[in-house]
Amino acid sequence: MQANRSRDTGPELAVRRLLHAQGFRYRVAIRPEPSLRRRADIVFTKQRIAVFIDGCFWHGCPEHGRPEFQHNTDYWPHKIKTNRDRDINTTDSLEVAGWRVLRFWEHEAAESVVSSIAATVRAARS
Repeated sequence: MQANRSRDTGPELAVRRLLHAQGFRYRVAIRPEPSLRRRADIVFTKQRIAVFIDGCFWHGCPEHGRPEFQHNTDYWPHKIKTNRDRDINTTDSLEVAGWRVLRFWEHEAAESVVSSIAATVRAARS
């Protein structure tokens, strides 16, 4: 599991490249709220927008996540559920603190993800 990246994954890099090419500037892998021990993948600090690009396996994607496991059958379902519960808690905590939270799956097309992010950032600027 050491080889699994916590940041700079392929889907994140694709989204960040497209955002940067469109002139957007953002912070990468920071805590939106210092008191919350969780990092967002992309953060627009002035607009208070936190973007998460969740991996299908690790976050239990309904399309691509595994419904069953052949090995460590007690561990993996619990691990995935814990990750999903933490995602919900993170979203709730940030929204209570005044942040807009955007979550995307790694399998979503980078262009559509960027389109959604860009629209949200532009709306927050006006």
